[in-house]
Amino acid sequence: MESLFAPPPRSVSPGLYIVATPIGNLRDITLRALDILRAADVVLAEDTRVAGKLLAAYDLKKKLLRYDDHAGEKILPEILDRLAQGQIIAQVSDAGTPLINDPGFRLVSEAQKAGAQVHPIPGASAVLAALCLSGLPTDRFLFAGFLPNKSAARKTFLSEFAAQPATLVMFETGPRLHNSLTDILSVLGDREACVCRELTKLYETAHRGTISELVADTALAEPKGEIVLVIAPPVEAAPSADSLGEALKLALESYAPADAAKQLSAMFGLPRKMIYQKALEMQGKARG
Repeated sequence: MESLFAPPPRSVSPGLYIVATPIGNLRDITLRALDILRAADVVLAEDTRVAGKLLAAYDLKKKLLRYDDHAGEKILPEILDRLAQGQIIAQVSDAGTPLINDPGFRLVSEAQKAGAQVHPIPGASAVLAALCLSGLPTDRFLFAGFLPNKSAARKTFLSEFAAQPATLVMFETGPRLHNSLTDILSVLGDREACVCRELTKLYETAHRGTISELVADTALAEPKGEIVLVIAPPVEAAPSADSLGEALKLALESYAPADAAKQLSAMFGLPRKMIYQKALEMQGKARG
C-alpha cells in the first residue's frame, strides 16, 4: 500500500504538461510537478535562467527552450513535432500557473488540434493566494491581469469592470501602485480592498482597508516586490438602466449634475463620469 505522505514517482505518459511552479517559496511545488519535470524531454520556459534555477534547486538537468510571446511562434513547429514523436513536454512560467497572464494559450490550442494529450498540473497561483489572504468575497471573482501603464488607459480599463458583481483581482507593480489606487478610487468608488505583496515569501504582507485608506497609506507609496490587488464588488448588484435613471432624475431636482453624479457613483458603484454624462443628457432633453 502506498504511503499517503511520500508516494513513489508515477510514470508519465507522452504529451504536453502545463506545470505550476512556486510563486515565491520553493517548497510550494507539488510532488506531481516534480514527477513531470523529472520525466520531461524538454522544459519550455518564459525565462530559461529562472527555470534553470528552479530545476537546479531540485537537482534536475533538462533541455530548456525559451517559450514566450516573441519566441513562441518560432519554436511552435518544433514543439508540435516533438509531441508527434511521443515526447514529454513540460511548460512552466517564471512563477505560478502557466497561461494565467502568461504565454501558452496558442500552444495548448495547437497541441490539442494536432491530437496531443494536454494535462494541467495545478499548484501555486498568485491570484488564488491573494483571494484567500484578502478576506474579501471569494464566491465570484474576476481576474483582470495587469493594469495599463497610463492613467487615461487605466481609467477606461477599470470602467469596464465597474458594474461587475464580483471581487476583482489585478496585478500591479510597486512604482505604479499609488497612482493606480488613486484611479481605482475615482472610477470604482471607495470599496474595501487588499494590497497583497510578496506572496509566500519571507516579507509577505497584506494591507487591508478602503481604497481611500490605502491611497493614504505611506507604506504603499512605492512598495517593492510583486503586487496583487484584490477589490471588493459593489455593495449592491449593478442597477438596471431604469433604476439608475429614476435615481438620477430625482437627484437632479435638488443637485447640480456633478454633485448628483458624485452621490450616485458611490451609491451604485458606477463611474462618476458615466453618470455625469447621463445627467447632462437628461438635462438637455428636459430643456429641449
